[in-house]
Amino acid sequence: MYKDYENYPDVLNVSDLQQILGIGRKQAYELVHSGKFHVITIGKRIKISKKVLFNWIEGELNHA
Repeated sequence: MYKDYENYPDVLNVSDLQQILGIGRKQAYELVHSGKFHVITIGKRIKISKKVLFNWIEGELNHA
């Protein structure tokens, strides 16, 4: 389990998202499919930029 922002990898997966937000698997998948922030899908894998996630958490959305 990571405690500091810097210790997370630059590209997160859904289990990292669960850990960071303290949510369950179902909630994490609902969130990544909600369109609230940019995610990428590689095959069946969902990846989230650490920068994008933490900007979203801080209320800074970039729709670029």
